[in-house]
Amino acid sequence: MPSRVHALLVVRPEGRPAAAFHLRRTLAALQEQRRPVDVLTIVVCGDDPAVHELAAGSGAESVITASAGTSFAAATALATHRLDGDAVWLLAQDTAPEPEALTRLAGALELAPSVAFVAPKLVRWDNRSEIVSLGVSMTGTGRSIGLADDELDQGQHDVTHDVLGSDVRGILVRADAWRDLAGLDPALAGADEGLDLAVRARLAGARISLVPTALVAVAGDGVAGLPAPRNGRARRRGARAVRTAQLHRRLAYAPAAAVLPHWLSLIPLALWLSAVFLVRKQPGLVLPQWAAAVVVAVRIPSIARSRSRIRRNRRASWAQIAPLRVTGHQLRQRLDEDRDVVDSAPVREDLRFFSGGGAWLVIGALAVSVAAFPALLAWPVLGGGALEPLRTTVAQLWADAAYGLRPIGWETIGAADPFSALVAVLGSLSPFEPSRALVVLWILALPLAALGGWFAAVRVTDRGALRVMVGTMWALAPMFLVALVDGRPTAVLVHLLLPWLFYAGSIAHRTWVASGVASLLLAAVVACAPSLAPAFAVLWTAAIILSVVMRGGNGVARLIWLVVPTVVMFAPLIIDQVRAGDVFALFADPGVPWAGPQVSADPTGRGLLAAGIPTPDMAGWEGFLPGATIWWVPLLSAPVAVLALFAPLTQRWAAGVTLLVVSALGFGTAFLAVGIVVAFDQALSIAVWPGSGLSLAWIGAVGAAAVSLDAGLAPRLAAARGSLALVATLAVLVLAVPSLTAMARDASNLTNGPESTLPAYVAAEGRDDPNVGTIVLTPQSDGGLSAEVVWGGSETLGGQTTLMSTRTVPSAADRELADVAVDLVTSTADDAVDRLAAHGVGFVLLATPADPEASGARELQLSATTALDQRDGLDPVGDTSKGVLWRVADDINPRADAPLWVAQVAAGVGAAQLLVVVIALLLALPTAASRRGARRTSRIVGPYWQEGT
Repeated sequence: MPSRVHALLVVRPEGRPAAAFHLRRTLAALQEQRRPVDVLTIVVCGDDPAVHELAAGSGAESVITASAGTSFAAATALATHRLDGDAVWLLAQDTAPEPEALTRLAGALELAPSVAFVAPKLVRWDNRSEIVSLGVSMTGTGRSIGLADDELDQGQHDVTHDVLGSDVRGILVRADAWRDLAGLDPALAGADEGLDLAVRARLAGARISLVPTALVAVAGDGVAGLPAPRNGRARRRGARAVRTAQLHRRLAYAPAAAVLPHWLSLIPLALWLSAVFLVRKQPGLVLPQWAAAVVVAVRIPSIARSRSRIRRNRRASWAQIAPLRVTGHQLRQRLDEDRDVVDSAPVREDLRFFSGGGAWLVIGALAVSVAAFPALLAWPVLGGGALEPLRTTVAQLWADAAYGLRPIGWETIGAADPFSALVAVLGSLSPFEPSRALVVLWILALPLAALGGWFAAVRVTDRGALRVMVGTMWALAPMFLVALVDGRPTAVLVHLLLPWLFYAGSIAHRTWVASGVASLLLAAVVACAPSLAPAFAVLWTAAIILSVVMRGGNGVARLIWLVVPTVVMFAPLIIDQVRAGDVFALFADPGVPWAGPQVSADPTGRGLLAAGIPTPDMAGWEGFLPGATIWWVPLLSAPVAVLALFAPLTQRWAAGVTLLVVSALGFGTAFLAVGIVVAFDQALSIAVWPGSGLSLAWIGAVGAAAVSLDAGLAPRLAAARGSLALVATLAVLVLAVPSLTAMARDASNLTNGPESTLPAYVAAEGRDDPNVGTIVLTPQSDGGLSAEVVWGGSETLGGQTTLMSTRTVPSAADRELADVAVDLVTSTADDAVDRLAAHGVGFVLLATPADPEASGARELQLSATTALDQRDGLDPVGDTSKGVLWRVADDINPRADAPLWVAQVAAGVGAAQLLVVVIALLLALPTAASRRGARRTSRIVGPYWQEGT
C-alpha cells in the first residue's frame, strides 16, 4: 500500500449554491475514510465565501485560489508542485468516496506495480445502485465509449479489471507516473481526460486497472468530467467537449504522415456529420460539432504539445492498445440490446387505413372527381379564373422562383413570391409538360382532400366512422369546391395542405420528424395564403407558452423551428415590401391577380362567411336554382357548427377548446381579409380571398365536431353517434351539389388552356427564350390604357409577383413604361419603337379590352390600332385571339442583365433558403429510432378518453 496519498480536490463554485453543499459532503466523506488521506490540497476556482470557509476549515495543507475559468486539468497542474506522497488522488467538489474507497484503491495500486493508476466505480450522487462510469474504451476513430454507463449495479461488472481507460474522477495515480506523464492534457476541454491519461500510460509501458469495489458518488457538476445532462445547455456543453476531445486526440494519436490529412478533413467532416445529426434528429449537436472542429483546427500548438508529450514517454506500440478498443461488432451488439429494451415497450394500435374505411373514401372521392370534372382528362393545360400556364421547362420554373429580374415588368428587380417556389415544385413533378401538373392536381384534388382530412382526423379520434366523416366533410367543404370551380390555385393548395399541417404540427413538440415536416408545410401554406400568417403566429406563440408552462420547456426548440423556413423564405420579400413602404402588401394573395366573385365586407357577406361560403352566389345555389328561395342554404352548415360548439362540454374539453380557437382564428382571418384591398388587376381593386381563412376555420370546426361525437355521448346514446355524423355529412353534401355539377352545367370558370396568354407567334419564339419581350397594351373602359411587359412565351402562374400587383406608387421603371406606352399609341412620338428595341422588347400586343363594348375602350382601341399601324418600325403580324400583334422590325438589343449586386444577393438568398429547406428535409426523414419512438406514443393528441370505453 502506498505510504502516502496526496489528495487534490478541485472546487469551482460558478455561483451555484450546490457547490458548497457538494463540497461539504465530499469533505465529510474524506474524514470518514478507513484509510485517511495523508495530505489534502484544495484548489478553489472562483470566489465564493461559503466555499472558501469550508476549504479553510477542512484541514487541507494549502488552499490554492485560481480564476473561475480554470479547468480541472489546469487546476491539478497548479497543485502538482506541492505533491507530497507516493500517489495522487484526483477529486472534485462532487466526488464523495465511500468509507472503504481509498483503502481498496490504494491496496489495488500496491498489489500491481505495473499499474499506473486505478479507477473506482462511479455511482449516482443520490442513488448508489446506478453506475455512472466503470471503464472507458474507444473505437477505431477515437470515439470514447463508456463500458457500463447508466446501468444498474448488480455486480455484473465487478470481475472487470483490465480496460483501456476510465473516467478521471476519483482515480488514484502513482506520483512518479503522474509526473512522467505531465498530468492531464488541458487541451481536452474536460472530456476524456482519464481515457487520454490511460492511453499515454499504456504507451509508456504501464497498465491501468479498475477497482469495482471502491465506490465514489458523483453529482455531475462538471468540474471534473462532463456535466450531467440536466438541461439543453449542459448537453450542448458536453457534446462540444466530447467532440473537441475526440478530434484533438485523433490528431495527437495519428502517425505523423496522417496528421495533415486529418487536419484538412475537420471542416468537411463537420459538414457531413451535421447532415448525419439532422437525419438522426439531433440538431442540437450540429453547432457543438462545428465549434469543436473550428477550435481544434486553430489550436495547432496544443496538438504539437500533446504529440510531444506522447513521444517523450512512449515505450510501447499502438498494437498493444488495439485489443482493448471497442469494435464495430461490439457497438452493434450494444445497440441491439438497447433496441430490445425499446421494442418491449407498449406499441400503439394499427392505423387501419384500409379496414377503417380510409381507402374506400379516397376511391369514392376519385370517382366523384372524375364525374364532376370529366373534361379535364383530355385537357393539356388548365385555364380560367386565376389560372395561367406554367413555364415550359423546369429550369425556367426555378428561375422564376429566384431573386432577380422578374418575368413581368419593364425592369422589375426583387424577390420572388414564395408561391413561385411551390409552383416550381409542382411543375417539376411533370418535367416534360409542367402545365399538365395543374390538370392532374385538379383531377386528384377531391381524393387528396379526402385523404388529408382522414389523416387529420387520426389526431382527433380512433373511430373509423368519424375519420371517414371528417375526410368527407373536408373534401366537400364549400370554400374548397368554390376554389376548384372558379380556378383559384392558391386556395386549392391551401386546402390540400392544411390537414397535413394539422397532422404533423399537432405533434411537432414530440419529435423532430414532425417538426421538420410541419415547418415545410407551414412555409407552403403561408406561401399560398399569406393572410393566414397572423393566425398561425397566434397558434405558434400559444404552443410555445403551453410547452413552457405544462412541459417545462420540453419541445420548445422543435416548436421554434416550425417558423424558421417560413421566415427565411419570406425574408427577401418582406425586405422589398418594407423598403417600398407597403407592409400590408405582404398579405396579398400571390399568383395571378384576379377580381373573381367573392362576398363583400357587409353584414350579408360576413353572414355567408360564418356559414363557410366565400361567394355571394351561395356556393353556386343561385345559378343552380335560379329564381328560387335559397335563404336556407347557409343553414346546411349548422349541424357541423352545433356539434363543434358542444366539444368543450365533453371529457376531452381541452382538445375541443383548442380546435374552436383554431376555428375562431380562421373566421377572424376571413372576416378581416374580405375588407382588405392590397392588390390590383389593371384598374380593378382586389380584396384578399377569404376562403383560405375559411379553410382554417373549417378544419377547426370539423375537428371539434369529431371530438363531440367521439367523447360527448353517454354509452346509452352511442347508437346516435352514427346518425348524427350522417346528418352532418349529408348536409355538407347537399351544400356541395351546385359546385360538383358546375362543369356539367357550364357554370365553371375552368377552360381548356390556353397554352399561352400571348399569341402563338410570340409563344413559339419565346418558348425556349425567356428574354423575348412583349409589351401588352389593354384599353380600359374609362378610356385609360394599361401597359405591361411580359418576358418569354407567356405570362405564367409562377412568374407573377406581388411586388407589381400591390404597387400603389409608380417606380421609375413604371413611369418609363407608361411614357413608352403613351408614345406608341400617339402618332406624334417618333422614338417609341427605338426605345422598345433598345430595351429588348420585340413585340407589341394590343389586347382585346375586358369590356369591348365600352365606348372609352372601343375608341382607344381604334385610335391605338391606327397609330401602331402607322409606325415605321413596326411590322403588323395580324389579328390573333389575344388581340392585334406587331413585331419590332429594328434590331433588338438583348434584355439588359441585372446589376452585379443582384446576382450576389440572389446567390446569398438562394443559398440561405436552400440550406434551410435541406435542414428541414433532413429533419423530416424518418429513422428506425424515430419510428420506434412514434410507436410508443398515441396518434391522438392530448388527453384521450372515450365515453363508455
